[in-house]
Amino acid sequence: MSEKQRIAVIDLGSNTNRLIVMETQLGFSYQLVDEVREVVRLRQGMTARGLSAEAVERGMSTLRFFKDFCMQTHVSQILATATSAVREAVNGPAFLKRVQDELGITIQLLDGEKEAYYDSLGALNEIELQDGVILDIGGGSVQLSDIQKRSFMRGISLTLGSLALTERFITHDPATKEEYRKIKKEIERQLDSVSWLEKKAGGPLVGLGGTIRNLALIEAERQRYPLYTQHGFILEKSSVIRSIAYFREHPLAKRQQLPGLSSDRADIILPGAMVLRAVMDRLGVEEMLLSVNGLREGVFLELFWDHLDSPIIPSVRRFSTLNLARNYDYEKEHAHHVRFLAGRLFEQLGPLHGYDSREREMLSAAALLHDLGRVIGYSSHHKHTQTLLEYNGLPGYSPRETALIALMCRYHRKGQPDISDYKLLLGKKDLVLLRRLSAILRLAECLERGRNGNITDVILTWDEGQLRITLVANQYPAVEIWQAGRNAAPLMAEAYQKEIIFDSFSPPG
Repeated sequence: MSEKQRIAVIDLGSNTNRLIVMETQLGFSYQLVDEVREVVRLRQGMTARGLSAEAVERGMSTLRFFKDFCMQTHVSQILATATSAVREAVNGPAFLKRVQDELGITIQLLDGEKEAYYDSLGALNEIELQDGVILDIGGGSVQLSDIQKRSFMRGISLTLGSLALTERFITHDPATKEEYRKIKKEIERQLDSVSWLEKKAGGPLVGLGGTIRNLALIEAERQRYPLYTQHGFILEKSSVIRSIAYFREHPLAKRQQLPGLSSDRADIILPGAMVLRAVMDRLGVEEMLLSVNGLREGVFLELFWDHLDSPIIPSVRRFSTLNLARNYDYEKEHAHHVRFLAGRLFEQLGPLHGYDSREREMLSAAALLHDLGRVIGYSSHHKHTQTLLEYNGLPGYSPRETALIALMCRYHRKGQPDISDYKLLLGKKDLVLLRRLSAILRLAECLERGRNGNITDVILTWDEGQLRITLVANQYPAVEIWQAGRNAAPLMAEAYQKEIIFDSFSPPG
């Protein structure tokens, strides 16, 4: 296993320059530990002669700061990319050479298809998309990627970025009807050139990039969304239409006050929202799935998964669970044994609960993660684990599933399962599900209370009134039976409507 190191990824966008820092053991685990964002607007003032002198100086100043930041935070490697503004500018190569000569930073200039490819790497390692379209709305350009069988097939870049369209068409605040009409016409004209897009009609759409994240944050504020992560957030077309109407009706000062919208993006958000709506209309879809990951994460993950044949993992859900567990230094042997026992209970209770592999996978994730909150403190660690999941999220899982996993962790020790804080995501049937799975997890935790693997298996039998749980143990499980009877049996009895009886193959010593 490699030593922990810090790797930075710099993205020179047309509107915003971003730096992320990943702490990682390559091929084992990673987590975002820092992020810096600066609105540079490299594209602003660009002419046939290239980037303006002012934009170049803003870019150099920001990159100088990024380099100093990396040195001070002990970054061992910098991966830097530049996209549409630099690749379209006549003086783009000269700008990159100056960066190399003065700052010693080598920047990879991405063509449109390569940019779409890295977008796809980021998104496909967060979302288990099989076939569909990935859309990235940037400041200078828009990338559309054709995904088939979880692979990037082709991508195209269009000059439909939020900043590019704003500078080209909007001179009034708010935009006039004629400006709106011209933007819409240009969007349709360029989308007409993507011959394969109509063949993807009806398929899933995944969106990423600053414009789309802001549109999702606006909707999350409207809904009072209960999670603090955007992983798996579903943005409906009706919300996009509502936001577009707001942007058209209100001047910049008012838009800047809209909850969820970055004030420094409020002046260019309208064209980007129009692009998203136009793509949704073309595909005939009513919703879009948000990917928090994008180009920067894609660049990093290409390095992280360098030892694999493909840098796109087959199961996002399994790795995201394991990655989170590793990042918070989980008790591996204990967590895996709890997961084993929970799995055995789930299998044998199948005729009573009727759930399948999807529910088992959520239970498995909760079993691995249930004790993570101990990194904050043992007292109330079940609540701390819930908080960690609310903020980190679990890539690959839907918001509903993430909420259920967080609540299973919350109730693995004590308390009566309750979904009131997640009413936006969960319904009455989910409360029944939560009680049943939480009861299993709590029982599995009690049976591994000594953290010694004493219980090697469980055998369940039942009749109309009783559920008998026979423990297969290395030695008589006095502690486990006491814990399970006291803490887990009441919830098990309520969840499965049977009296709970414990016994063991091992006789008392």
